[in-house]
Amino acid sequence: MPARERVPALSTPTARPADPPEPPRSDPAESAALAADPSSALRLLREGGLTVHGRLTDASNAALYCTVSAADGRRAQAVYKPVAGERPLWDFPDGTLAGREVAAYELSAATGWDLVPPTVLRDGPHGPGMVQLWVEPDPEAAPLLALQDPRGPEDGWLPIVRAEVGDGRTALLVHPDDRRLRRLAVLDAVLNNADRKGGHLIPAADGRLYGIDHGVTFNTEGKLRTLLWGWAGQPLPAEAAEVLTGLAVQLDGALGERLAPHLTAAELDAARSRVAALLTTGTHPLPSEDWPSIPWPPV
Repeated sequence: MPARERVPALSTPTARPADPPEPPRSDPAESAALAADPSSALRLLREGGLTVHGRLTDASNAALYCTVSAADGRRAQAVYKPVAGERPLWDFPDGTLAGREVAAYELSAATGWDLVPPTVLRDGPHGPGMVQLWVEPDPEAAPLLALQDPRGPEDGWLPIVRAEVGDGRTALLVHPDDRRLRRLAVLDAVLNNADRKGGHLIPAADGRLYGIDHGVTFNTEGKLRTLLWGWAGQPLPAEAAEVLTGLAVQLDGALGERLAPHLTAAELDAARSRVAALLTTGTHPLPSEDWPSIPWPPV
């Protein structure tokens, strides 16, 4: 789980400042249940008041850990990424990362796979930004990455890349041959996700898998950078082809209209082209020879 800074307590001239309270934590089962009920989660995220507890220190842009509370007593934990806290990037227009996160959620929801936690764009204590439901990782979940013998993966695992582990030794970085991960690999190919790290994979308590951090997506140039290369070049499963066929239709209709406020016309056309290319080749994409294929740091 990303580290969370505690908000400093206010001090007085005559008293030693008290230790700041620990920020509230999500119950894995409760957060999983709310994530699996998008209509309720979206309503809470849009209408609830935001209380900021601290900053997620592992994030490159401002990512604030919050409680979102509704007037009727409903509450949940969330991540709020204000546009004002986005650092400029050379290859993405300034102030667009929050909108890309929302676009990634909308496209994920359109697949029916629901691989991105409920996400909205709204005003908050630090101005407009992305607010996403916090899904607490299941502490009992099986690992999604491992280091294994460099001579080859164990049964049920797929190779990603050889990694140096010190003293001149190498190991094979692998991920499981997992249907949830494979769906996410297909989604990332459509999103043109430039930053699918291991820490962006969240196993929920109900067995679902979520991907987070989609600010660097939808670029018009090929930037796919991921740890989910285990199926590279392999035929797409039948369910993926069916989902992509449906996406092609939706991108020319209501889904395209929902994405349009967050993307340029060229970026939306590029998303359509990526869907078409996947359907034409019928295979998972291969790593680019012109762009680093593994994110750094990988986890």
